[in-house]
Amino acid sequence: MDKFKNKYRIKSTRLPHWDYGSNALYFVTICCKNRNHFFGNISNGAMHLSQIEQMAEKYWLEIPQHFPFVVLHNHIIMPNHVHGIIEIAKTNDGNVGDNVGDNVVVETQNFASLQQQQQPSPPKNKFGPQSKNLASIIRGFKIGVTKNARQIHPEFAWQSRFHDHIIRNHESYSRISNYIITNPIRWKEDKFHSTI
Repeated sequence: MDKFKNKYRIKSTRLPHWDYGSNALYFVTICCKNRNHFFGNISNGAMHLSQIEQMAEKYWLEIPQHFPFVVLHNHIIMPNHVHGIIEIAKTNDGNVGDNVGDNVVVETQNFASLQQQQQPSPPKNKFGPQSKNLASIIRGFKIGVTKNARQIHPEFAWQSRFHDHIIRNHESYSRISNYIITNPIRWKEDKFHSTI
């Protein structure tokens, strides 16, 4: 394990040569802290929603409103984690986050901060493309859910990291899509299943 500021830290699972802001399909898994069941439960192969799960569903579906270069594919919210396929599909003209049609799109990294009225553009991130990559998309989703979920359950929290897999072909896409769709049926065998 590597050290940072004299403390051990887990090595990144990200591919060191990959630009996570580049156009691709990404399979992501985001877990609740300690795999606590904040999102509901599964019985008879179906997810039974909690109020927090409904909130997570809402914010997941709103991702393209905050990141207009994102296309959402299959997703599922399980009792203690979220699986989804996120496609980054930026245009060649670099107009990410600009006007789309007649609507003004405001890119924010905090879903809870998006309001109905038009807001001024946020200042440019001094680290460049870090605000337009997979990590910023997940960070925005997690912040929005957390801020609102804690009004219902003050202990709500996510694990600090998330899992990702770059989908490279149709076979992989089909396999992962099927995995997402059938996840509730296989819940007891799922590696993220816990009895907490």
